[in-house]
Amino acid sequence: MANNNRDAMDFYELINLRHSVRGYHHDKPVEKEKLLRILEAGRVAPSAANKQPWTFVVVTSENMLRAIHQSYERDWFKQAPVVIVVKGRKTDAWTRQHDGYNSLETDLAIAMDHLILSATNEGLGTCWIANFNPAILQSALQLKPDEVVYAITPVGYPTTEPLTATPKTRKEINQIVKWV
Repeated sequence: MANNNRDAMDFYELINLRHSVRGYHHDKPVEKEKLLRILEAGRVAPSAANKQPWTFVVVTSENMLRAIHQSYERDWFKQAPVVIVVKGRKTDAWTRQHDGYNSLETDLAIAMDHLILSATNEGLGTCWIANFNPAILQSALQLKPDEVVYAITPVGYPTTEPLTATPKTRKEINQIVKWV
């Protein structure tokens, strides 16, 4: 699928602009075309042995949003008009034969990263959330016992000024890279 978004930004600008947004315009819906481009970015993410062990649940209905909100009770989370839930099954992911390592969490993390970077490219805010109550999500989404919710993210238009690069506090490159 070709990128039809003519306003796509430089990749390095994009990764510096992406940040956790904790304020959304609840009354400003996210256009379906934007959601579809975001989901396409997640769909084409790489995965171990190309197993693609993910499912993206897009929550937009008021009733389901209320149920999902109970899993992570923050006022700002409740403002977003969309929540994307990234889930999968270990049995659908690749497993390394030498030690039994299962790639599900790695694969879902890569897909989640693609989703949130794409949302940033669309001028939308996200916040990668792992501190949710899985039992509440399991019940609300009526998941099967072997389905694992890896992460959730609200998606919406930020209440802050348009996305701008702010200096990030990160370790220096020489603190995290070893050349051998």
